[in-house]
Amino acid sequence: MTRCTKTGDEARFIKKRMGAVAPFKAVSEKEILRINRLQRKTFDRLYHLFEPPLPEGVPERLEKIVVHGKVHKGDTVLDVGTGTGILISIIGKYEPGRIYACDLSEAMLDQLRCKNYPNVETILADVRDLKLAETSIDVVFINACYGNIVDKTGAFRNLNRMMKPHGRLVISHPLGKSFIRSLSAGHPFPLDEFPEKPEAASLFKPFGFKIETFIDEPRLYILVVSKVG
Repeated sequence: MTRCTKTGDEARFIKKRMGAVAPFKAVSEKEILRINRLQRKTFDRLYHLFEPPLPEGVPERLEKIVVHGKVHKGDTVLDVGTGTGILISIIGKYEPGRIYACDLSEAMLDQLRCKNYPNVETILADVRDLKLAETSIDVVFINACYGNIVDKTGAFRNLNRMMKPHGRLVISHPLGKSFIRSLSAGHPFPLDEFPEKPEAASLFKPFGFKIETFIDEPRLYILVVSKVG
């Protein structure tokens, strides 16, 4: 993600969007939309690469990721950057009342809805723009997608709005931080790295979240934060 220097109207726009605290890098609305369009085009073209079979060990690590969400029967779950729904079958084992699957790629969601999980409610949108009701979500998963979210300030502010008090947000990757680093060189759009624990605490506190769990292994990253009640 590119750090931008803002002046004039653009600077005022950023300040208004972020409020008094801006822990994440400032990105202009024009740049947010440009990168989102690029991501949409890329994943619409490559959606088939995200279908099973998965690399050895990944299914087991995905199970572990969902366990840390502590999904209870009847919960409402939001899967951000769902892709073709790689977490959906695992989430479904816990009998949630409703699953929302959000992604920027229409091709990804078409595969999820029409071929994989027709009963899941799909939403074509940037997470920052989701219009789900206030305090309606119990658990949010952002798996293998954190680095792709361009407007993190808008995203986590909106997630806080939609989540119930003490709701859990799971940020994860089943291949770990080093995998993201390996992708960054020559990638068609920027990818942010996953934060270390001290950085995560300072990043998410202004949005009303506190750290519950932090796992940083060579092939697994899990950060669980909960909404302060």
